[in-house]
Amino acid sequence: MPGRIRWNSSRRRHFIVCGDNPLAYRLVNELMRQAGGEVTVILPSKRRNHGPQIARMENVRIVEAELTEDSLRDARVDSAQALALVNQDDVGNVHAAMWAQELNPELRIVLRMFDVQLGRQLRAMFADCAILSDSRLAAPWFVADALDELAPTHVHMQGRTMRITERAEVQKERIVCGLAVTHGDDAPELLPEDQDAANLVLTVADGTPLDPLNDYRRSRAPWLARLRQLSTLVNRTLLIFMLAFIGLLVLVTVAFATAAGHSWWNSVYLTILDAAGAAQPELRDGSMEKVAQAVVTLTGIALIPVVTAAVVDAVFGGRLAATLGRLRRPVRDHFVVVGLGNVGSRVVEQLHDLGLPIVCVERNPEARGVRIARRLGVPVIYGDVSETATLREASVSTCRALLALTSDDVTNLRAGLTARETQPDLRVVLRLFDGDFAVRVQQNYNISRSRSVSFLSAPSFATAMTESQVIDTIAVNRQVLLIAEIPIGRLSALEGSPLSDIELVSGVRVLGLGRRGQKWVDWDADEASVLTASHQPVVVATKEGLSRVVPLGIGVGFDEPAQVVES
Repeated sequence: MPGRIRWNSSRRRHFIVCGDNPLAYRLVNELMRQAGGEVTVILPSKRRNHGPQIARMENVRIVEAELTEDSLRDARVDSAQALALVNQDDVGNVHAAMWAQELNPELRIVLRMFDVQLGRQLRAMFADCAILSDSRLAAPWFVADALDELAPTHVHMQGRTMRITERAEVQKERIVCGLAVTHGDDAPELLPEDQDAANLVLTVADGTPLDPLNDYRRSRAPWLARLRQLSTLVNRTLLIFMLAFIGLLVLVTVAFATAAGHSWWNSVYLTILDAAGAAQPELRDGSMEKVAQAVVTLTGIALIPVVTAAVVDAVFGGRLAATLGRLRRPVRDHFVVVGLGNVGSRVVEQLHDLGLPIVCVERNPEARGVRIARRLGVPVIYGDVSETATLREASVSTCRALLALTSDDVTNLRAGLTARETQPDLRVVLRLFDGDFAVRVQQNYNISRSRSVSFLSAPSFATAMTESQVIDTIAVNRQVLLIAEIPIGRLSALEGSPLSDIELVSGVRVLGLGRRGQKWVDWDADEASVLTASHQPVVVATKEGLSRVVPLGIGVGFDEPAQVVES
């Protein structure tokens, strides 16, 4: 089947990438592998950041300049098919996208933005634009690693929710397809030919409760959760004194009712007034009643400053601890997140949404995620993560897992190794850019898991540029499977073929059949259904499989001219 299509050499595909960061480097690699054609990179300098690595890549044209309207012209944006703006500057990326659209109204624009909600609001300004967040794409897998999950457990698509799980945990009729063979120490085999051999499978979520995080969740009893929150606000010593004084008042109330012969109502009344310092001496009362009144009055005098101190400590003590970067008291069974940049912020939000206790460690008080952590009520420790004292302040010796998510590999490795000195069996998840370095670190230091944000997100950016829309991604160890829509063009290699022909491409499995411009997808489509130029199959594929199947769907009526010839 691949032999039926041949590109029209009169018009090569031209892509432009703006940036010199890890995502830009991975993205250029993906474009060269998936789409071919010509790739131009606009970067400030060939000597800084990932500029040297990008400049050494073959068949890549470099425009060494700041990102301006003139540099876009120099990159020939007027003839480009797609432009990716992947700098960590939301406003700058949007501004550059406006320039680019003025120079080429038909240009497909892929924007990297942390604030996805803002991006969706701005999307209407552009004719053809995709808004992606690399941190949002990567965060679920860091969370899954921290919880010792093989992968994020849910995938949401049009009209259907699917779950990634072990084959042994589900009934056979709920399995959609096998995803990977993960047994043994070798690299996982993705989308094996023998589907029954796959132990990691994609299944239909039919409403059956399945919550692998249930053991970690906080109690669902509202009153118990409120009591826990109150206990964290009040100093423990003051709380003990308060409880002791209140217990003494209860005993005196019982004494009024039993020994002095008062009714229960009058006993409570006398206790409250005496505790407030409103007692009136009465010499004609019995000895027991005089003792009770004296005890209550003295207890009330002592209780009032204790309550005042507790309130002041709760209001100002928490603020002081937050300012100084300290915990009010040691905690247990929590997750320590090191680094509150884009990725750390997303991970903290997701862990918080799951009801899991978190302590953050960050060197910069002005980091993006610090504001998010404060809004969520998550404590933040300020300090150097390579120092044992900083991690001890975060109670790392009693935590469940540590996630080192800064943008610096060395800092993350130091944090992981320092934490292991405190708790040798601690589960450690590292963010590392270099894949070979990550593998060696895992082997030599027994690190639980490591991932690269750019490695996880670059395939989604690349496929967004080639207009095969990625719905979601599935991570299997350090490899990635893509769930994508493949538009079928007029006179393409796939037009007129049965749906089952797509699976003849190695590394591709069909999940459903949709149509362009419609949200509805037929998840039970007949394999014999004939593909037309309006169809848009939904597939799960390896990166290589997707790069092979995308060109087969491109035709005159969808993308660029192609000549269809017989094998």
